[in-house]
Amino acid sequence: MTASSSTGSRPQTATIALVAAGIIAAASAGVAIYRSGDGAPKEASPHGNVRPDEPVADVQTMIAGLEARLREDPDNAEGWRMLGWSYFEIGDLMRSASAYRRAAEIEPDKAENWSSLGEALQTASTQVSPEAAAAFRRALAIDPADPRARYFIAVQKDLQGQHAAAIDDWIALLKDTPAGAPWEVDLRRTIQLAAEKQDIDIAGRMPPPSGGSTATAAIPGPTPEQMAAASSIPPSQQDAMVEGMVEGLARRLEANPRDAAGWIRLMRSRMVLGETDAASDALRSALAAFEGDAATTAQLNRAADELGVPRGG
Repeated sequence: MTASSSTGSRPQTATIALVAAGIIAAASAGVAIYRSGDGAPKEASPHGNVRPDEPVADVQTMIAGLEARLREDPDNAEGWRMLGWSYFEIGDLMRSASAYRRAAEIEPDKAENWSSLGEALQTASTQVSPEAAAAFRRALAIDPADPRARYFIAVQKDLQGQHAAAIDDWIALLKDTPAGAPWEVDLRRTIQLAAEKQDIDIAGRMPPPSGGSTATAAIPGPTPEQMAAASSIPPSQQDAMVEGMVEGLARRLEANPRDAAGWIRLMRSRMVLGETDAASDALRSALAAFEGDAATTAQLNRAADELGVPRGG
């Protein structure tokens, strides 16, 4: 993907947090479990791991800055969560889990800490991880609606051969998914592929696709903690954070282009940053990836219109 000539000055803190929210929003439920086609969580990461041969210098710069700040402020739970996400982004799942464990120690009553810990541990394993299972149960005890924990509890059932029960859980999660949530499309695909693989009839069981805003609904705004964490990062590292997140998403989509929600997040991020040419490139790539799929191309076009993505000639 080409860089946009319309890129402006360095993003402000609010923009950094907004871009992060748009990219990380999918982490509210795991996706891509079945993209490998065999049900094993080779890509069981809602963030998507950077491939080993890809440059990760920008994210590594951010990690170094986060670690330095956490040595000075070791009880900053938001900082540990950001570090956990950063390690997840480069595929260092055990360090990611360690960071989330520390966040959970500091804020044991925050469900996100436990479900994120469970996700990192489960993503690292092709079997059911007992520690991950315990983390997911802890998350659900705090917040029974936590979508990440609900999703991965179903993943673990599927890994144990309880395919029908896993599909039941995913369908229940889909029914509780907010209209326009960025993980809705991938969750639907997971259910459909799992049902096809296991020859399970799901006719009439899934709710119809939501009619909410394709591009912006259910994407959270930055929390005060996220704003504070972003504003404490030096300007050069803020640049690296934004570039690492957006380019990492772009690389994942080049490797796995049949991810409609991912393309929408990339278009949204490009538009937030003022990179309109790159947003147009993303739209063209997305439409090419789903050529012949009328429903998905309509969804992509609707999202592009909502975001104001220019249509190239």
